[in-house]
Amino acid sequence: MELTLLSLYQKMHRKMGPSGWWPADSKEEIIIGALMIQNTNWQNADKAVANFQQKTGFDPEKITNLPMTEIQRLVRPAGFYKNKSKAVAAVFSWLAQFNFDYSRIHQSLGTNLRGTLLKLHGVGDETADVLRTYIFDDPTFIADKYARTLFTRLGVPNLSNYQSVAMAQDFHGLIDEFGKQYFHPATKFDQSFLCGDRLIL
Repeated sequence: MELTLLSLYQKMHRKMGPSGWWPADSKEEIIIGALMIQNTNWQNADKAVANFQQKTGFDPEKITNLPMTEIQRLVRPAGFYKNKSKAVAAVFSWLAQFNFDYSRIHQSLGTNLRGTLLKLHGVGDETADVLRTYIFDDPTFIADKYARTLFTRLGVPNLSNYQSVAMAQDFHGLIDEFGKQYFHPATKFDQSFLCGDRLIL
């Protein structure tokens, strides 16, 4: 039996339950979180996200109108504060051109959405795919570190093709939660957790 993205997702969902990802109350909070998590851990990213919550309540217009010095102050706990501050300013300035109408942006750009996102300062492949999945409801595989590690250890290349936005979001969360638990030097990777006594391919 071929291990597909759907079958792997179903195995993880049965074992772990729904992931509840991305943990945020608004799309703007997700955007800030996606930019802050780059090259740091969740503890540091969360401190910066909390700063934006306190200062702006994640109101997109308030974030857009922040002076750069203030953005840098809010971002600082997440590290790389100059680069990440430029990314916040670039992303929110771009979104403001569409009045933060995410559906309209998706409809307007269509297949050009990812390429447009990648042109924004501080938005790389992984962040672009996070934004596509969680902000623009475009089911996309997010090839983050945990996903790449999982598929490498399973020996399965090129898993692709999500069937729904909800699956894309939940699967990303499941993989990251799995990675946090199992992908550490002191933890032995047990693929039977996912596939029974042996890996079924």
